[in-house]
Amino acid sequence: MSLFLGKIHYWLFNKVLWFEGLEDKVIEFSKAKIADVDNLENQINLKYGKKLTNKNLEEIIDTSNIHGWLQSKIHSAEGRMAAWTSAILNDNNEYISELKKIYTEQGINAAKEAKVKLTNVTAEDIFNSMNDYILDGMPCDRVNEIITSNNEIVEWKRRICVHKEIWENEGVPVEIFYDLRNQWISAFVNEMNKDYEYIELDNDIKAIRKRS
Repeated sequence: MSLFLGKIHYWLFNKVLWFEGLEDKVIEFSKAKIADVDNLENQINLKYGKKLTNKNLEEIIDTSNIHGWLQSKIHSAEGRMAAWTSAILNDNNEYISELKKIYTEQGINAAKEAKVKLTNVTAEDIFNSMNDYILDGMPCDRVNEIITSNNEIVEWKRRICVHKEIWENEGVPVEIFYDLRNQWISAFVNEMNKDYEYIELDNDIKAIRKRS
């Protein structure tokens, strides 16, 4: 199996697993708020597939189509999240504030996990660690283009959006996805090192930089 699977495949697999952990928290919230949520969960799973099982990657991946299998699991995870978000906001649009809390808490949890492996946390460390968790398509999509990168600031531009179709197919404006993810990133950066901040310079250019 080692002849087929490389570090990047495990990296992508772990990103999906983390995103499914976030999904679990969203489902947990849904079960407390939405009627007939079990039927909703069945419908979402039928449409997008169930979450990954508690098995090692080697046991479940299609080794004849590694890239396609991983890509399908990324799309599946994000599709389910979009569907859950749509159901929650259709039930009560004001639940967006509760979703933001969930994303914030998960951003903090991810940062606590990530910073244990580091000593001096720089802007580059935060950016690289962040990308161990967030889903932005496949590496070959080249979603983000680095503009500046050093210890004090990482600035990047979003070249393309790989999320719009997935979210808007569920009736959720992609701006809501980005708003929720920005909550996650802001919390992650702050927890990693409070000397740094996450800022949006415009709709496509973002930065993690040392506070002045």
